[in-house]
Amino acid sequence: MTAGSALRLLILAAIWGGSFLFMRIGAPVLGPAWLIQFRVGIAALFLLICAVWLRKPLQLRQYWRHYLIVGCFNSALPFFMIAFAAKTLTASLLSVLNSASPIFGAIISAVWLRNRITKLSAAGLVMGVSGVIILVQGGIATRTDDWGMAVAAALLSTIFYGIAGTYVKASPKPIDPFSNAHGSMWAATVLIALTLPFCPTATEPTLGVWTAVAALGVLCTGVAYLIYFRLIKDMGPISALSVTFLIPVFGILWGVLFLDEQIDWNTIVGAVVVLAGTALTNGITPRSFLESRKRPRTLRPE
Repeated sequence: MTAGSALRLLILAAIWGGSFLFMRIGAPVLGPAWLIQFRVGIAALFLLICAVWLRKPLQLRQYWRHYLIVGCFNSALPFFMIAFAAKTLTASLLSVLNSASPIFGAIISAVWLRNRITKLSAAGLVMGVSGVIILVQGGIATRTDDWGMAVAAALLSTIFYGIAGTYVKASPKPIDPFSNAHGSMWAATVLIALTLPFCPTATEPTLGVWTAVAALGVLCTGVAYLIYFRLIKDMGPISALSVTFLIPVFGILWGVLFLDEQIDWNTIVGAVVVLAGTALTNGITPRSFLESRKRPRTLRPE
């Protein structure tokens, strides 16, 4: 891993870890629907500008159904679920629960694509679920009447991510990652817009809330995608996936620094168990990670 790739990896983890902070700020004020509408709408406009600059046509007439499915399950539904959970749960807990996405993705992939679950992956699944139980049972968030529904929504978002990831993996359509991101953001924008007449905002947004919304759309969605695509190109998908294990670190850090969230041992232990389970589920061990970095890579021209 070069110094540049390592720096981009840390920046991406810090940005995506910050998304839970921004949603925790914006969701109680704007409500889930309006917050996510601004997030995906701003991101779609940002990626449109990038697409014009990079001269990447969207081919909407040909792939609109594909974009609609990806936008629904990879953005609209999971973002909405996380925003709903953010009204109740801490940013720290949200970031750790979200890191379980690859675990549910492996389960869905095994059922959908009939992939064989190895003993290593099975051990990872058990470990990941155990970590979630530790997190849920601990005194991590304020126990309100909506606490159980919030946890369920946060976990449901990881299932939606798993569905989207498996669909993209199984899809025979030759669509590059940038176009997938761009098209799906516009699809998510349309889908969320359909719910807005039924979802009024909670209170009048302040300047701080609007700043969080802008950061969520441009930085945590638009810019983050571009960095992630660069990491996949430079490091390969396995090494780029290591960002999953850094996001909760920054999610917890930002929650403590800016929201005065309290971290207990359940949070630390549960996070470690979930992340270890995520690594094993995806076949990532210290040995496999080092071997993936030693393999020569041939970069294809854009």
